[in-house]
Amino acid sequence: MVIFSCAKVPITGRKQFTAVPTSQLISLSKESYQQVIQNNELSDNNVYINTVKNVGTKISGAVEQYMKEQGMEDRLEGYQWEYHVLESDEKNAWCMPGGKIAFYEGIMPICKDDNGVAVVMAHEIAHAVANHGNERMSQQLLVQLGGMALSVALEEQKETTQQLALAAFGLGTSVGVLLPYSRTHEQEADELGLYFMAMAGFDPRGAPEFWARMQQQGGASVPEFLSTHPNPENRIKYLRKVMPKALKFYNK
Repeated sequence: MVIFSCAKVPITGRKQFTAVPTSQLISLSKESYQQVIQNNELSDNNVYINTVKNVGTKISGAVEQYMKEQGMEDRLEGYQWEYHVLESDEKNAWCMPGGKIAFYEGIMPICKDDNGVAVVMAHEIAHAVANHGNERMSQQLLVQLGGMALSVALEEQKETTQQLALAAFGLGTSVGVLLPYSRTHEQEADELGLYFMAMAGFDPRGAPEFWARMQQQGGASVPEFLSTHPNPENRIKYLRKVMPKALKFYNK
């Protein structure tokens, strides 16, 4: 039976309840990440590959340093950062628990430069560091699998559980199960992402511009990356609200 534990999200202080041991979730994400990498063509665009890796290394390093300073390094226990770019026109990116990151080629022109990549990278890393995947996976164990513990679910319903995990990690459409991040999760990732990119030396004032560009890409259809995201005007308004705090990190 699922047993919930309580923790607080870094910086925002929101209380969260999770039912999956972090070590199990990271192990599952490693396995899932390898499957995704093996089942998709990898980009051979060296500019994209190097940009994603360089930006990701700076942001993950800044996050690790901050967590250490705050005595919260246990939240990153078991993290082994990896970065890949997938050969796909999809405008998407994600970060699994444990720091397993993928960008799709389709989102890179919208990012435009390192700062744009940093907006996306920091947002996705924020989802992982804030344990949003664990919250979503815990909820699915209750709703879809009747409160099974993850270890039992993987034994008895492995394929279903793996699909739910991928959906919980943000790869919903890849497995035909769409689990949009809640408004709370998205707003939290926007806020933390702004702080994380600023800590790494990227200008957070570029974030509203990126989201505006992303929205313009939609035309008649909404880009995959935005299909589960909040109203763009609300998002930009919120980013501006928390910008002064982000600029304090940026100007340190």
